[in-house]
Amino acid sequence: MYLTNLSIFIRRKKRFNYHHRVEIVYLYPCDDPRLISAGINFYTSIMRPIRIAVIGLGYVGLPLARLFATKYPVVGFDLNHQRVNEINKGDDQTLEVEKEILLSPLVAKNPIELGTNGLFCSYHSDDIKDCNFYIITVPTPVDKNNRPDLTPLLKASGTVGHVISKGDIIVYESTVYPGATEDDCIPVVEMTSGLKYNTDFFAGYSPERINPGDKEHTVEKILKVTSGSTPEIAEIVDSTYRSVIQAGTHKAASIRVAEAAKVIENSQRDINIAFVNELAKIFNAMKIDTHDVLEAAGTKWNFLSFKPGLVGGHCIGVDPYYLAQKAQEAGYHPEIILAGRRLNDSMGKYIASEVVKLMIKNEIPVKNSKILMLGITFKENCPDIRNTKATDIYHELVSYGISVDVYDPWASAQEVEHEYGISIIDQLNDSTKYGAIVLAVAHHQFKEINLKGYKEQGAILYDVKGILPRDLINARL
Repeated sequence: MYLTNLSIFIRRKKRFNYHHRVEIVYLYPCDDPRLISAGINFYTSIMRPIRIAVIGLGYVGLPLARLFATKYPVVGFDLNHQRVNEINKGDDQTLEVEKEILLSPLVAKNPIELGTNGLFCSYHSDDIKDCNFYIITVPTPVDKNNRPDLTPLLKASGTVGHVISKGDIIVYESTVYPGATEDDCIPVVEMTSGLKYNTDFFAGYSPERINPGDKEHTVEKILKVTSGSTPEIAEIVDSTYRSVIQAGTHKAASIRVAEAAKVIENSQRDINIAFVNELAKIFNAMKIDTHDVLEAAGTKWNFLSFKPGLVGGHCIGVDPYYLAQKAQEAGYHPEIILAGRRLNDSMGKYIASEVVKLMIKNEIPVKNSKILMLGITFKENCPDIRNTKATDIYHELVSYGISVDVYDPWASAQEVEHEYGISIIDQLNDSTKYGAIVLAVAHHQFKEINLKGYKEQGAILYDVKGILPRDLINARL
């Protein structure tokens, strides 16, 4: 045993703009978890209680805000008035949080004013000004040229900059390239707040790992990577997350390390799927069933299991471009990462061309024919249409002069029309004669459709996801 000093920042309860630096002496080894726990408990007991604001109440922000609200006063902030009003009624259109679970922590008034735990959602930035732990969970998309678009993140940083006080902590969860938090976002906070980074306010980065539609790996069950702008702040950020995350946390060495870890998680998956997609193209040309090959290869203990398909969504189809952008700025041109992206982005056109070839082989007229596409969300059993690649199939088929009906019981017709200009049908008509049916998304409802009836009317059936009986389909990816 030996003496160890742990330095932490605390705030007087009555003079919020004044800081003391306190040296706490413990008789524990410096890496003992009891030291960390004791230090953080001391921190939280003598400062203002942690008051959390979650900026952005989408697929990531709402589940996180709901979870934190079980132990802290939380204010959820979003610019979308309709979204906020729905949440305050217990309705989550993303279907990530069930109504009963969402209603449990909801309170009608700001819990900070009430001095209680709970979740209050608002579109007024004044409601988050008394918070001291800000979590930003806004989207980080790419533009039409696949360049990182930090606009939502920078605007959110400005919003927080207008309300923070000295000693506050800002934690970013949005996926970014290494350096974005401190090089791009923090300067916006400094400019709008007039405060100095790591002197007046602090930052952390804890990348989101939400998997939309996954009811097994929910936010509290996914191990969380955390980081902070100083060792002391890293301890506070880690402890705060650890207090609600059942799976535990991993404290990264720095904010940049945490940013890099996040961006490679999905880049790795993107490359692996690209490899399998290329195999699918090769084996299809050789008239070998790709799924049979993967099943056989999967019997080896160290074979990685991936399946061919469309790669869209807000993570896998986007994150590699963030890493590639930063790599190019550093003077390195990434080859494998961008090659994987090109191949995966080509799959929609490839699938459409395979369907057209099947129609021709079966003497089904292509031009002016009618095709049914099942699914338009970016993944199964989820209403998320962000960056969906099912639209690539749609547009390529339309380019052949084909009329395409899109049916998706999970997608919002209004959102699809707004985002992609595509009208979707709200129900199927058994009497409609289709030249082909393309199962693009593996929603569980599609297994219950009488596809045999459509096939008996002359339709060919192409299974992108490989979930339908072999004797029912004409081909699969």
